[in-house]
Amino acid sequence: MDKDATEQNGQPAEPPRPRRERIGFIGRLRAYFLAGVLVTAPIAITIYIAWWFVSFIDGHIRPLIPAAYNPENYLPFSIPGIGVLTVLIVVTLIGTFTAGYVGRLVLGLGEGLVERMPVVRTVYGAVKQIFETVLAKKSNAFREVVMLQYPRDGVWSLGFITGSAHPEVQRVSGEEMVNVFIPCAPPTAGYLVMVPRHAVTVLNITVEDGLKLVMSGGIVVPTERRAAMPAALPPADVTTQPERSVLAAASRSNR
Repeated sequence: MDKDATEQNGQPAEPPRPRRERIGFIGRLRAYFLAGVLVTAPIAITIYIAWWFVSFIDGHIRPLIPAAYNPENYLPFSIPGIGVLTVLIVVTLIGTFTAGYVGRLVLGLGEGLVERMPVVRTVYGAVKQIFETVLAKKSNAFREVVMLQYPRDGVWSLGFITGSAHPEVQRVSGEEMVNVFIPCAPPTAGYLVMVPRHAVTVLNITVEDGLKLVMSGGIVVPTERRAAMPAALPPADVTTQPERSVLAAASRSNR
């Protein structure tokens, strides 16, 4: 029989399957541990931050609740979140009161009193204007993610347009200027720059994706944009293929 060894019954045999990379017991434990961290870390951190926020509000609001209206005095256990619920109820009642004629009258008298205080009126006016601008539906603040060359040419930074520049700035520059807030990574502070409108490039990403990109220091890339990244880039880690499969399965289960 002089037939080629790769042929059987007149048809070419299947090509040899690639040998699967074998990993030892320690490698599997490492992959499973990383998968466990991938599943539990986001949940644990989210629960911790939520619990810290609720405990912080409760610790400051619970002592202000009259004993007659505090349900914890009638129950044998503590109710977490009673302070947050109290704040929501009080703020809603204040909003309901100020929506009426008497509420607007009282609010006007209070603001008139604040306007007579030298330092307080500056702080109150600035804070009120910020909240009115951010909460107004017609506001365009933080609704456009842009890219601009900052702090020098050739270095690009991610920013958010907060509005048009002051008319005096427009007059001095002689062209349309916009205010751009450039946050730090992680965003504990930031910079306000005033640049010409033509110097910024509006990105086709949402503000949420832009904030994720800044908060993670560039680690979290929007999912729909990953496919557009060059495929020739080398992998950033040395995780073996079996470990990647375990991590991918854990990531899908976390979603």
